[in-house]
This record gives sequence, C-alpha cells and structure tokens, in this order.
Amino acid sequence: MTETQVLVINADRPDIDHPLAIGPEPEMFKLAQHNYKSGEWPFPVRLVKPGTKVSSDEAYLASMLPDPQAEEREQIKEIRHAHRAGKHTIRALTDETGYISQRVSYLVHKYSLPLRNGYWRAEKYDNPNEIITGQTVDLLGDKIDAPARSIRQASYSNGIVCGYYISRVPKV
Repeated sequence: MTETQVLVINADRPDIDHPLAIGPEPEMFKLAQHNYKSGEWPFPVRLVKPGTKVSSDEAYLASMLPDPQAEEREQIKEIRHAHRAGKHTIRALTDETGYISQRVSYLVHKYSLPLRNGYWRAEKYDNPNEIITGQTVDLLGDKIDAPARSIRQASYSNGIVCGYYISRVPKV
C-alpha cells in the first residue's frame, strides 16, 4: 500500500511553493500536531496534496455560505407541498409551514400559487421580483399610491399604473 505524499503549509499565508515539510500523510499529521502544540509553528497549518490549488481561508469559508436561492427553493417546495395538501389561504399555509405570513405571501405571489380568495396583484415593471398584493382595489391603491379607478381600468387591459403591471387573481 502506498502512502499519500502531502505538503504542510502555513494556513494564514498559503504558499504551495514553499512548504514547511513534505512526507507521508500520517507522519506529517503527527509532525504538524507536535510542532503546533510545542509552539515551533505558532500559526495554523494545513496538509495538502502536491499540485492542489490553495486559496485563502476567507475564500474557502465564503464558498461554504448557503445559497439564498437554495433557501428560497426549499421554502417554496414546502409551501407547494402544503398547498397540495389542501391549504389554500395565506393563513393556512403559514400555519402549516411555520414561516411568517409576509414571507409566505411573498412566495405565493412570486410563484403564482392559486388561493381560495381573490386578490389584486401589482408587479414592478423593471423588477419582476417586487410584487405587491392587496385583497381589494383600495388596499392595493394605498400600497402603490394610485387611485382605485386607474387600477381597475389597467386590470382589464394588463396595463401599467405607477410603474406596476396590474392584474386580478381570481378565486380557485
């Protein structure tokens, strides 16, 4: 059985061209532990294979941050599961999933899940992720600072009011 050759490098300033030691992995692991504990190497070290591209710890840790899109996909997956289970109102979906109602409302309207109650929807012209909803024309008008009559007229022709596409989402 062949042992893997590794390099011991300074973790604070990773430089694969100037290793602190080279040798078989088990021996280098023991050496690194001993030298770090004894204070001979007062800095953290890493064991890497020759030819490995070494990046800084900051870059490594940044690559491990959770993806916000993945979190949103997981949330909408749970909301859709609850929707298929018969929950067709924001309140029922909130109770089922445990998310706050604003988040559930945002995701339901972003992904256009049908609800039991009809509502009005305004989608920003230049940013489709910005969605504002209201149960009545007057509530939506207050939220986007537009008269209710303009909103109602725009909904018939998929028109734009105050920079928002207006639509009426019917009951299921």
